[in-house]
Amino acid sequence: MSETHPPLPPFTRETAIQKVRGAEDGWNSCNPERVSRVYTPDSQWRNRAEFINGRPEIVAFLTRKWAKELDYRLIKELWAFTDNRIAVRFAYEWHDDSGNWFRSYGNENWEFAEDGLMQRRYACINDLPIRENERKFHWDRSSPRPADHPGLSELGL
Repeated sequence: MSETHPPLPPFTRETAIQKVRGAEDGWNSCNPERVSRVYTPDSQWRNRAEFINGRPEIVAFLTRKWAKELDYRLIKELWAFTDNRIAVRFAYEWHDDSGNWFRSYGNENWEFAEDGLMQRRYACINDLPIRENERKFHWDRSSPRPADHPGLSELGL
């Protein structure tokens, strides 16, 4: 039996937004196993300058990422979509183990298989040091971003 992860392509504006919010919620869980299950078993990534292939490498990458990027909070926003592709912009805030805060900005291009699993993910990301009092992402880490929390556009990001 094959896996499926609705909504399935071809995407409408509404289903593309659902896919983006689902990805945001998954990544905000900081659970590498959970996140890996929405990618095809042979998924291909480029994240910054790192090339990642398949779910085991995704899990290893995310495990390393979230061991370094503490109190991680992410917001994604739909930029564009077509039949089986979605482009997003995102920002996330985190601090290192010395208490230095950062806001990381980026863009991702996604390609989906017919079953709704992501088969390709290309991410470009830049890190901006910020002071703790400049943080904009405030919600309880134990739950997804609340529906009434501003998105990137509303925050002027």
